[in-house]
Amino acid sequence: MKLKTILRRFLPDFYLYKKNSYSQSGEDLIIDFIFFTLGITNPTYLDIGAHHAFSLSNTAIFYKRGNTGVSVEPDPYLWKKLKKYRKNEKTLNFGIGLIDNVVEDFFIVNPPTLNSFSNTEIQKNILDGNCKLVEIKKIVTKTINTLISDNFEHCPNLISLDIEGMDYDVLKTFDFTKFRPDVFCIETLTFSNERKGVKKHNILELMKDKGYIIYADTFINTIFINQERWQKP
Repeated sequence: MKLKTILRRFLPDFYLYKKNSYSQSGEDLIIDFIFFTLGITNPTYLDIGAHHAFSLSNTAIFYKRGNTGVSVEPDPYLWKKLKKYRKNEKTLNFGIGLIDNVVEDFFIVNPPTLNSFSNTEIQKNILDGNCKLVEIKKIVTKTINTLISDNFEHCPNLISLDIEGMDYDVLKTFDFTKFRPDVFCIETLTFSNERKGVKKHNILELMKDKGYIIYADTFINTIFINQERWQKP
């Protein structure tokens, strides 16, 4: 007798059909449903600001299924762990910036989820008591367009973007005429320990102007779909 048949006799349906999420607020399951709806059975992904192989990850669910992806993490310490636990994907240790091959100051803080290339963002978070500066590293940056051109034969189906304080500036450099991902998952809320984060409306407007509609918003992150792809019969 099959294990599933045996389990069905003793466990509620919830345990048989539940789905595990690795994201902060279930974003990966929402994206998974979008891919299912669009008929994308083997999605590719680009995770910028990956941070950790599984914790708070929007791409871990796809990695574990054997899908193809690239993860980018500028923090050399986090990158080593990421590379260790994601041996079957390409993991890159550089930053995403506005110009290729420029060495920038990268601020490593505690907690490392708030690491950033933005000195303005770091100083604000330190002043607000959200983090403490640990180290400043010199890290090479590349543009997001170069990153995609160098590492993907075709544009990835998903781009997950979480680069504390730099998201909007990087998106402004994105070549939407050349690259049209099916889905973007972007952090669109400023961080606040007191839960007083402010929505980044400039990102919402930019994505709308580029032909992307909001499919879901978990308050912290917004999931955008290529409108033309979504509405195509």
